[in-house]
Amino acid sequence: MGSAFGEEYATKDAMVTAATKAAKGSDYQCNAALPLAKLLGLKSPRDAATALLAELNLEGVCDEPSIAGPGFINLKLSDAFVEASLEAMRADPTRLGVPEAPTKQKVVVDFSSPNIAKEMHVGHLRSTIIGDTLSRVLEFRGHNVVSLPI
Repeated sequence: MGSAFGEEYATKDAMVTAATKAAKGSDYQCNAALPLAKLLGLKSPRDAATALLAELNLEGVCDEPSIAGPGFINLKLSDAFVEASLEAMRADPTRLGVPEAPTKQKVVVDFSSPNIAKEMHVGHLRSTIIGDTLSRVLEFRGHNVVSLPI
């Protein structure tokens, strides 16, 4: 976005999400053209999408992106990219191709721990599950995690 519209847009949210209409053949969609058109004073979000596509280089990752509707950019992962990613996961069954963090950090994760002496409901579990999941993901990346269930 920075190369298409200037450095002040380089850190704007690209608004890339899973495709809402996967049946149309795309895996992801970029919705940034709509708010960008308004910010830039363009007549049409399609103009912003066209400018983004002109600067977008997804060679080896996606098939040719396309513009749909008022300015949504549809992205379809290439078969070769998906196959290479799956092969990397298969070749590394322990880490599934996920590298360790280049810089290890000490991370403190503070989350609730249910009191088994009291009646529980799903609200008690949410914080516990989220905290435990974050701890496990960070540990998997190689960080030194200190879990503090309270």
